[in-house]
Amino acid sequence: MTNSEQTLFAKRFRGFFPVVIDVETAGFNKDTDALLEIAATTLKMDENGVLSIDQTVHFHVEPFEGANIEQAAIDFNGIDPFSALRGAVPETEAIKEICKAVRKSQKDAGCSRAVVVAHNAAFDHGFLNAAIERCRIKRTPFHPFVSFDTTSLAGLALGQTVLAKACIAAGIEFDNKQAHSALYDTERTAELFCYIVNKWQALGGWPLTNDTADNEEELSEENQA
Repeated sequence: MTNSEQTLFAKRFRGFFPVVIDVETAGFNKDTDALLEIAATTLKMDENGVLSIDQTVHFHVEPFEGANIEQAAIDFNGIDPFSALRGAVPETEAIKEICKAVRKSQKDAGCSRAVVVAHNAAFDHGFLNAAIERCRIKRTPFHPFVSFDTTSLAGLALGQTVLAKACIAAGIEFDNKQAHSALYDTERTAELFCYIVNKWQALGGWPLTNDTADNEEELSEENQA
């Protein structure tokens, strides 16, 4: 596919497909502590380049065999890992279904690789990668290390780094009683990311001018020579 045939979405992020992720866990160690809840929100772009939420996939997750559970983490997020009422599924099922949904949306958007978007992205991305490795998923749609951190973006655009405060500054409703739910936090983070990207476009930061685009194409050709 040539550059002129790329979708608007693919052009916006160099072929990357942003997927907003949030996890709730039983601790801070991605390798030893249980993943208890995960949600992934995909995005869509209209003909004017405006980004919005598309769909969300969400799972409560059974602790993997031998997983560590820190009581302090459970006290904080209020999750009972072994409650039957959670309707939790095995970690492998949750991760496979998320990868399947992301892969389809990524393909529909004409993008080549999914990139994690998260608030304090290193944490969520780390737990996602650890789960992918435990589940032995070879064909993951996610880039192994590139991510978009809404903490940094919100600090730049809104002067706030806490998710709730950044959302309020952006005019996005935020209910602290629903916070620390992967489903709720993912969708609020997705709204925040869309707000920042769309605001940047409204201020004239994108699309690139023809001159800039031509220069990038020339540089790409030189690098390939």
